[in-house]
Amino acid sequence: MVPTTNENSAQTSNTPEFQDVSKPEYFINREISQLKFNERVLEQAKDTETPLLERVKFLCISCTNLDEFFEIRVGGVKQHIEYSTGYTTADQIPPNQLLDEIHQTATRLVTEQYRVFNEVIEPALSEENIHLIPREKWTRAQRKWIHEFFSEQVEPVLSPLGIDPGHPFPRILNKSLNFIVEVGGMDAFGRDGHLAIVQAPRSLPRMIQLPSEGDEASNFVFLSSVIHEFVNDLFEGLQVFGCYQFRVTRNSDLLVDDEIDDLLLALEGELASRRYGAAVRLETSTNTPDHLVEYLLQQFQLTETDLYRVNGPVNLNRLLNIYDLIERTRLKYKSFTALPAKPITPESNLFKIIAKQDVLMHHPFQSFAPVLNFIHQAATDPKVLAIKQTLYRTGAKSRIVDSLVEAAMAGKEVTVVIELMARFDEAANIALANRLQKAGAHVVYGIVGMKTHAKMILVIRRENGKLIRYAHLGTGNYHQSTAKLYTDYGMFTSNPAITLDLHEIFLQLTSFTKIPKLNCVLQSPFTLYKTIIEFIEKETRRALKGRKAKIIARANSLIEPQLIQALYRASQAGVEIKLMIRGQCCLRPGVKGISENIEVRSIVGRFLEHSRVFYFYNGGRSKLYCSSADWMDRNFFRRVETAWPIEDRLIKKRMLSEMELYFKDTNNAWILQPSGEYVRKKPKKENKEITAQIELLNRFAKIK
Repeated sequence: MVPTTNENSAQTSNTPEFQDVSKPEYFINREISQLKFNERVLEQAKDTETPLLERVKFLCISCTNLDEFFEIRVGGVKQHIEYSTGYTTADQIPPNQLLDEIHQTATRLVTEQYRVFNEVIEPALSEENIHLIPREKWTRAQRKWIHEFFSEQVEPVLSPLGIDPGHPFPRILNKSLNFIVEVGGMDAFGRDGHLAIVQAPRSLPRMIQLPSEGDEASNFVFLSSVIHEFVNDLFEGLQVFGCYQFRVTRNSDLLVDDEIDDLLLALEGELASRRYGAAVRLETSTNTPDHLVEYLLQQFQLTETDLYRVNGPVNLNRLLNIYDLIERTRLKYKSFTALPAKPITPESNLFKIIAKQDVLMHHPFQSFAPVLNFIHQAATDPKVLAIKQTLYRTGAKSRIVDSLVEAAMAGKEVTVVIELMARFDEAANIALANRLQKAGAHVVYGIVGMKTHAKMILVIRRENGKLIRYAHLGTGNYHQSTAKLYTDYGMFTSNPAITLDLHEIFLQLTSFTKIPKLNCVLQSPFTLYKTIIEFIEKETRRALKGRKAKIIARANSLIEPQLIQALYRASQAGVEIKLMIRGQCCLRPGVKGISENIEVRSIVGRFLEHSRVFYFYNGGRSKLYCSSADWMDRNFFRRVETAWPIEDRLIKKRMLSEMELYFKDTNNAWILQPSGEYVRKKPKKENKEITAQIELLNRFAKIK
């Protein structure tokens, strides 16, 4: 055995030497891992057991995920190259090489997306009498209606932009639908031969539903097909030689200097420029001539490795309109009504219940409504003096924000820590911050350079002359829409130790006060990472002594290299490690002599797995935490996060049972291989099929 050579890795004291766990080959690249997750999402679009319109939705999700991947991740890699930052990851793939690998993997993914669309989804839609009608198959009546639609609804808002020395190549909005058009003939000024750009405004629908023709068919045409067909109308007196779709993706990460004086003002300036960041990807239709593709690449300062030719409409996310417009329950998931967690009812006085016991909720299987009611009751209860809350993502229409405004206007002390840097929700958060301030709430923007990602509510209530604290903590956002789509845990508690810790954390966020050691809540960037490492090392030491040792964790991502190395050493010591990592996972399980005792699964199903739960056997005195934090560098060191202990015996038993249920899933589970590939779990014929999400729905919700 070779001792570890990484001096910075977390070491286990008084233990035998371990294999060197810092070698690059023991780590999966995070960008490639993210693309692999998107492949798993796309697989749901192929699954015939999934209702058809839900398969359409999964195809769209895979496309939007890929958009964000290029906007953020690829944009970041390109910046490292441009500025020669020397950035490296544990796998030590140079950024230039990484871009090539991303291009190869992403090209295969995009090719498969369009194969699924052309060969699987579109024929399946046609079988259900839902037709995406290409131009060449329009009937005379359809063409007449579409031409009228174009003349009345489309053409008036289009502005063809000719390109010449006086009219340079226009600025192209991020992810917008555009056409490059070759035209010939003399223009109004006697010039011959032109290129023009036609930009489709975002106000225009990307899918157009045709009027019913007396049957039950639902017929659609793409806006791109409409513009293609009637593009001649835009260039009267000229000859159109060709019209081709293209789309550019731009770096959308916001860069705000840690030294700025006004975060809100700086962020508003960055948001204005996001739509025109540096280009990172060009999508064109496969029939676009090479000389036009080369021209576009030059205009956007891109290379062939940034080019994706697609066999169909650029941006398949347009298909989501079909999901929204078609009301056929048979083609969608069964609807359900999430019920409140016992003993809560819609009429419950939540303070009376929480005073007696902790209440655990597992969304969306259990209703999110009690969280909304908690804030509302706090806002209207004369005994409540103050409400403190963190907000990361809330949605445009938030009942929680409505209640906070109501509380502030009623004269209660309302303090809201709003994270302005919540990616792609920055503008919405600026708007709600202004609204809360106008109502009289104290609004704090968190720590510059340190995102506030913790999910906390603290309510202070006067009871019999004493001040009593009530709290809610969650693994997910206070967003009433995503709470129906993401799996997350939330807990009500009046536990004095936990609520006092939250009080101290809020003081820290609002006044920068140095807080004393917390009682039981773990916090990033201070104690969470250190404590998790310590728990792993304790399990390692127990295993080395021949004692039972076990770690179970659920998270969205596992990336932090030192923590991964600690898990590798734990595996070598004999610790049983079971990980449920939905998306990015840089740990390579099942490597002989390194990670043979580690199992990694990913669940991809109806709901987006979002819970963060960490369990350590701890010699039979188990430690169980729920958290807002993934096992990533940013969550440990560059964010304000919390992890809170589950101490109630019955709640702990329930959570462990639900964790084990996920590890028994035979339908939606993917097993990570040592190679970095994922293999879908297949049920054995003799065993009962188990779908964890469906089991939990049946257990907690009312299926319609």
